[in-house]
Amino acid sequence: MAGAGRIGPNALTRMAEALRAALGPGPAQDLLVAAGLPRLLDEPPTAMVDEDVVRRLHRAVADALDPATAEAVARDAGRRTAAYILAHRIPAPARLVMRALPPAMAAMLLLAAIRRHAWTFAGSGRFRTEPGRPLRLVLDDCPLCRGGGAERPACGYFAATFEGLFAALVSRAATVHEIECAATGASACRFEVRR
Repeated sequence: MAGAGRIGPNALTRMAEALRAALGPGPAQDLLVAAGLPRLLDEPPTAMVDEDVVRRLHRAVADALDPATAEAVARDAGRRTAAYILAHRIPAPARLVMRALPPAMAAMLLLAAIRRHAWTFAGSGRFRTEPGRPLRLVLDDCPLCRGGGAERPACGYFAATFEGLFAALVSRAATVHEIECAATGASACRFEVRR
């Protein structure tokens, strides 16, 4: 149901930071104004936000920038989100334990944590995994992609967030790539995790 979901503020705040880093303060502010978020850099949200607002900003970035730059900004925002989660949401003892475990066990613990907290990023969508190798993460009814109409996968933000977490806690060689995207007409957004 559109508009029913809420997403953690990192999806806005880290995107604004990535825009400022990539474009500079003036052009970043212009893009935020065009997206209807003129105060985002000065007054970042501190509570859950409506998924429609998040989708509007992520789409504005994709529409305003060339595809390579939009992807780079989205991935930078995802990396920033992963860094925030690692620093503020995963306790230091848990990080130490996960890093000391064999990768398969660390991945199981990380996936359990992602499932428990999926409500913070999936909005009214649903997060799940698919069995097999390589590991596949799936967002059904992805809030960033609802409405479709993209020529390229649109979830670089999520891919980079997952990649940052897996690389920090499971294997430094971990990579995450979106292999199917609802924005391009796929049934769901699917991400492959490889080590």
